[in-house]
Amino acid sequence: MTRKLFPELPAILLVALFTYAAISKLLQYDTFQHQLGQSPFVTAYANVIVWLLPLSELAIAALLVIPGTRLTGLYLSFAMMLAFTIYIYAILHYSYFVPCSCGGLLSQMNWDQHFIFNIVFTLISLAGIFLLPLHKK
Repeated sequence: MTRKLFPELPAILLVALFTYAAISKLLQYDTFQHQLGQSPFVTAYANVIVWLLPLSELAIAALLVIPGTRLTGLYLSFAMMLAFTIYIYAILHYSYFVPCSCGGLLSQMNWDQHFIFNIVFTLISLAGIFLLPLHKK
């Protein structure tokens, strides 16, 4: 059982993360929109990102659930987590203003912790990409 579950674990963790993150953003829409408006580098696109990001997270979660689209979901998860990680790095090192991370469970983390969390999930996505073909054999 463990041998069968192990290759599935990255997808399971990512589905949980993206579903939670998307629902949290949608349920706290006003807070999320306000945060994006204050956020360095994306302020001009806040009105698009406020919808695009949670819908993208839900779409990726759906791709990860369906066995035939799981690899695509893993690649998109890797790309999204890498983009989030680069964004946080840029905020920490190049921004004149570090906004609050005021919503959801992750709001308990400071930006450095959030950066590490994102690196871990980026690596989980990458592990899933390499583990999935082994699972199919």
